[in-house]
Amino acid sequence: MAKSTAKDLPSEKLQKVLASRGLGSRRAMEKWIEEGRVMVNGQVATLGDRVTAEDRIQVDGKNLSKKTTRHRVILYNKPVGEIVSRDDPEGRPSVFSRLPKIKRGRWVSVGRLDFNTAGLLLFTTDGELANRLMHPSRQIEREYLVRTLGTVDDDMLQRLREGVLLEDGMARFTDIQKGRGEGANQWYYVVIMEGKNREVRRLWESQGITVSRLKRVRFGNVFIPSKVKAGQWTDLEAKEIKAIYQLVDLEPPGK
Repeated sequence: MAKSTAKDLPSEKLQKVLASRGLGSRRAMEKWIEEGRVMVNGQVATLGDRVTAEDRIQVDGKNLSKKTTRHRVILYNKPVGEIVSRDDPEGRPSVFSRLPKIKRGRWVSVGRLDFNTAGLLLFTTDGELANRLMHPSRQIEREYLVRTLGTVDDDMLQRLREGVLLEDGMARFTDIQKGRGEGANQWYYVVIMEGKNREVRRLWESQGITVSRLKRVRFGNVFIPSKVKAGQWTDLEAKEIKAIYQLVDLEPPGK
């Protein structure tokens, strides 16, 4: 275990500090520590280590700057046909290739959208913010616009609101609102409060309904603006950033 050199100073978990410096999500930082890529005061760090502002941290042999990082949060309108990963064995296009270049840190995605799902994705250089936004305990709403194929009746909608047992546990829509559409093709706005893999599609499929189009239109208090077209990104406004930090009980960054 790496030893902190400072006594009686406030300390934080090492992975939390690394994430807050924009190196990646807290989960990714835990993996880096397990792989031996992080050192504290000249010793290889281990999971569970705590550090203070006086400790010398190295990642892959490079000193971690003690300067305060000015974090950014951006909204990206993901088109169908892109993956939310930096590397893909199949060579498919990545959302990260469209994001702006940054000098310090790296972009961390707040959750994922699958290859065939479009819409709102948040990215931030603050790994701690991303970690809290993704954590299931936060119960943050995610709203989707769905085009369904099949006959949907009131009993089915009630089941989807009450909960359906999927292979990884119970899931439900906390809200369902009818959109436009006639006949077999109908549009619905649905809200979930977790980020299970393909949860929206699987809920509809559990009722024998096919999802022919799926787009995320809201994450928490952030809506996708009409001016941001597919494949484009925009920085969140100051009031939006403040609200999203407060949503997960973090101190909003300064101007």
